[in-house]
Amino acid sequence: MKKKQVLVACGAGIATSTVVNGAIEDMAKENNLKVDLVQIKISEVGSYEETADLLVTTAMTKKEYPFPVINARSFLTGIGTDDTKKQILEELKK
Repeated sequence: MKKKQVLVACGAGIATSTVVNGAIEDMAKENNLKVDLVQIKISEVGSYEETADLLVTTAMTKKEYPFPVINARSFLTGIGTDDTKKQILEELKK
């Protein structure tokens, strides 16, 4: 199975994406999935359009990308985190 490139983006590319990054790392390990996590600012997503398989973000994005975009704001609120994790996992397993 090909290693998936997962973009983890928040507004500034630091605080919240670190939390999401850790969660995705754990899920990947638990499910024996290979992921290449790239922590970036939302403004940098465009430069990964050719290579990324998935974008997980806590920031708002109105732009369309050639890969699925999962809103991970639940990681900030703590509400609905399990659903978000399930969504991410489903994409990683494709």
